[in-house]
Amino acid sequence: MHSTTVTSPKRDATARTLTAKISETLRRIPSKFYVDLGDWRRTVVLAGTGRSGTTWVGDLLNSHNTYRVMFEPFHARKIPLLRDWSYRQYLRPEDTDEIYLSAARSILSGNIRHSWIDQYNRRIVARRRLIKDIRAQLFLGWIKHHFPEIQIILLLRHPCAVANSKIKLNWATHLECFLSQPKLMADFLAPFRHIIESAVDPFERHIVMWCVENYVPLRQFRDGGLHVAFYEHLCVNPAAEAAELMRVIGESYSDQVHRTLERPSAVTRADSAIRSGSSLTDSWRREVSKDQLERAVSILHSFGLDSIYSEASLPHVEGHDAVRRFGASDGH
Repeated sequence: MHSTTVTSPKRDATARTLTAKISETLRRIPSKFYVDLGDWRRTVVLAGTGRSGTTWVGDLLNSHNTYRVMFEPFHARKIPLLRDWSYRQYLRPEDTDEIYLSAARSILSGNIRHSWIDQYNRRIVARRRLIKDIRAQLFLGWIKHHFPEIQIILLLRHPCAVANSKIKLNWATHLECFLSQPKLMADFLAPFRHIIESAVDPFERHIVMWCVENYVPLRQFRDGGLHVAFYEHLCVNPAAEAAELMRVIGESYSDQVHRTLERPSAVTRADSAIRSGSSLTDSWRREVSKDQLERAVSILHSFGLDSIYSEASLPHVEGHDAVRRFGASDGH
């Protein structure tokens, strides 16, 4: 007579929980125990406004686990090294103040360890690093001036989609950080002071913030040196756009890249379009009113950015043409 082993549901659940905990522990080892052997010349910077898809695109760029992933290392309120930086720091390209240079050199070279920065790293021995940051747009020109070999990618997403997502998460706006920086106002924002100061409604404030964060780098890189990518193009034509991004950083498109395209990022909301199956480019339209859209387009027009985004869900230009078109149409 043969005996049969019967496992109880409780025992099965315990085993699954234990397995999950072990897997999670192993997965997180590289976030604490890694070796960074590279220098700043082998660093890629992916910048973009918060809620524009930077974490997802960062996952895409690191599909082959080539990079040490550095998550938002220019967060001045979390990283002690940046205690003298503004929360939304602007830097003129020619600025040589060591307060900024020494900190940036440490970050861009990977000579910094911090639980915030390393929380998504999965590389144990790294010779290259990928910096994903949503607070670096106002000094991208400065980075390129002092660290010219660094590849910089700016990700854009429709400002209405960004504003709608930020409002859902109750994100604050930081317009006062712009107004309080005399050099930033003198170099770029003086013509828009009234627009910035008069924005009271949270939706409009987020639209203005989007404009500032993208207006500055697009103006600074009018002569090239910046690769612009669009979230919407990655959604509509994922394979071609992903292949182009991989080409920019010197890697090839693969099945792993394709799988990453279909996987939500670690910071994707439970009610997001990618999880619910709704349109990735149009879902914001259900929650943004006609009046809000019209006001957003008016603000974009004031900055000259309606040459890139307006009423339509998709951008009017291709990534390689965004800087040239914006510079050509901008009257300021």
